[in-house]
Amino acid sequence: MSDTFDVRASVEQLHIWNGPLEVDYEVLDGTGEVVAEGRSDYQGSLVFRELTPGSDYTLRLADDPEDLTDMLEVMSIEGSLPDASFYEDQTLQVGNGYLTTRDGTQLSYFLSLPGPIEDGPYPTLVNYSGYSPGRPGREIGGAAADFCGIYPILCDAPDFASGLIGGLMGYAVIGVNLRGTGCSGGAYDYFEPLQLLDGYDVIEVVSRQDWVLHNQVGMVGLSYPGITQLFVARTRPPGLAAIAPFSVIADTGSSTLVPGGIYNNGFALQWIEHVLNKAEPYGHGWIQDVVDAGDTVCEEHQLLHSQKLDAIAKALDNPYYTDEVARPVDPTSFVHEIEVPVFLTGQWQDEQTGPHFPALFDKFTSSPVTRFTAANGVHPDGFAPQVLTEWSTFLDLYVARRVPRIGAAFDLLAPIFIEEVFGDDLSLPPGRYEDYGTWEEAAAAYEAEGDVRIIFESGAAEGIVPGAPEGAFEATFDRWPLPSTVATRWYLQPEGGLASALPPAAGGSSAFEHDPEAGERGTLASGSVNPPQPDWAYAQPLPGSALSFLTEPLAEDLVLVGHGSVDLWLQSTAADADLEVTITEVRPDGMESIIQSGWLRASHRALRDDATELRPVKSHYEADIAPLEPNLWTEVRVEVMPHGHVLRAGSRLRLVVDTPGDSMARWRFLLSDFDTPPTYTLGHDAEHPSSIALSVIPDVEVPTERPPCHALRGQPCREYVPLDEVR
Repeated sequence: MSDTFDVRASVEQLHIWNGPLEVDYEVLDGTGEVVAEGRSDYQGSLVFRELTPGSDYTLRLADDPEDLTDMLEVMSIEGSLPDASFYEDQTLQVGNGYLTTRDGTQLSYFLSLPGPIEDGPYPTLVNYSGYSPGRPGREIGGAAADFCGIYPILCDAPDFASGLIGGLMGYAVIGVNLRGTGCSGGAYDYFEPLQLLDGYDVIEVVSRQDWVLHNQVGMVGLSYPGITQLFVARTRPPGLAAIAPFSVIADTGSSTLVPGGIYNNGFALQWIEHVLNKAEPYGHGWIQDVVDAGDTVCEEHQLLHSQKLDAIAKALDNPYYTDEVARPVDPTSFVHEIEVPVFLTGQWQDEQTGPHFPALFDKFTSSPVTRFTAANGVHPDGFAPQVLTEWSTFLDLYVARRVPRIGAAFDLLAPIFIEEVFGDDLSLPPGRYEDYGTWEEAAAAYEAEGDVRIIFESGAAEGIVPGAPEGAFEATFDRWPLPSTVATRWYLQPEGGLASALPPAAGGSSAFEHDPEAGERGTLASGSVNPPQPDWAYAQPLPGSALSFLTEPLAEDLVLVGHGSVDLWLQSTAADADLEVTITEVRPDGMESIIQSGWLRASHRALRDDATELRPVKSHYEADIAPLEPNLWTEVRVEVMPHGHVLRAGSRLRLVVDTPGDSMARWRFLLSDFDTPPTYTLGHDAEHPSSIALSVIPDVEVPTERPPCHALRGQPCREYVPLDEVR
């Protein structure tokens, strides 16, 4: 091997570090032909990606052809799986350490056991992400610090909430940083195949430890460590018992990064930028502390971090759905490959990952047990008590394989953390299975229940601070879409009406002008959405920039749960149109609450083969992009994102159509750049009957009174003002 630089052969990659700065390298195949060239960075590092697997590569400095490495074997994905002994021979210690993946890269971890190692084995949970799960433990502050001497995990706590909660439940918990992040080796790339193989290796190394009960582990986490579970589980590591992802995306592209074909340059691009910044050398401030304390392994690992792949540039360079780039990071296309029990939750108004998560619910066709929970609310609400008790039940059944129980520490301390996060002293619901005699009996009872749990009107439960995450009532269903769903349609009418009857022959049309500033506006004035009463700034639609359609007061309660479709007959003065549709409840007390929105760039209107009346799924393939013929009628279907809401008798359903913006707390929209703002005209006559179809659930009994408008968590509330009266 060369003495000038260090090199590691990997899966479809070659890694170079500790080499000269900013010099050119060449990769040669067995014939001596140069098949790849690259230049090292300011740290003397370089990663060659997407190399064809083979065992006859050599590497050299371009200006020193004689400085040639020995033969290097670039592994294939299929051929990279090591022998079982590779996993069995690794021993993990409590606290910080490193485990080794199949290509020799070391990943940093932090491990906490609920008791002495000799008292094990313990049920075990894994958190795997690019945040800081491998960070050294720290003492918990606040009110919980008083219990540090009783519960040791509070004195040396992991840097991920699911680990702290799991530890209090009696689980061993281990957090592992993705390659290229924290103190882990390698270079970061957004859900590249190598990152998934690392996840497989993590599960197999951890599950083979002597202190792991049943030699199988569960995966846990919210948001980023929730999403990673979907990717790792599809690789089917034998040591994986179950996954429990909270607040995840349905697909990377069309539902979160590019909703309806329009870039979300708010949270989505900000999150990618944040992760990339943290994947820089010493991107997390705590890394320097670890290195200063003498961790030379962490120090050397920073050398390859500068070779991270720019996911922002990759996203901007791939504006359309492709089977090569988009499909591998689209969970809707692969979660059917997951073969372990799944517990997945999300919120309809999630300001970060978005409301599209239920599009996964019917895709887990190979999982033996599935449990899905959906509620109105915001991103962190997976850690609300109404979810945590069920989460604990699931983990006890499918990871610990024991009769579910709420441990004393969890029961005592969880409310302290919950109050700090959510602003109210919410109590944990009682466990439902503690009286069963055996695990088999409890599991059979659990599996006899419906798969889909819908929590209605979170924030409006009796006896809580309005807006805190606890539902007023709930219902359980066998599957998604809910089996009792009735597709119910209302038609746009002249003079702003919305009714079940077709519009009249001479119903005419209505028009509004594109608002080029709307994309940069949201519904949150300042602060966070987490408190019971956020600082909402839910603006009124403006005359000339929006259209509004309103039903008569409802004669009976209307329960909505599912997807929806706003089917518009559209004319545009330009060759495209950026559209937003929003449904709201207008209440008898004069207040108005947002229910849900949807977005579409009209040139992306082509439907996939699996589109339905209630879910107009788009293809987003470049070949399907079709500009509008200016001033000609075109039918355009805009998906209303999944939602769940109760409109009681006397309320009215409102549809607002305008330019994307003013609808999400942290999403923003990179709108089309028009020389002159175009005018959009919607038809509402017999020949052009624009309409909205929603998922109505007729068999849900509503047991509670109408809640205060401001109590509905995640759903901004404002005074209702007719569009023509807005000033």
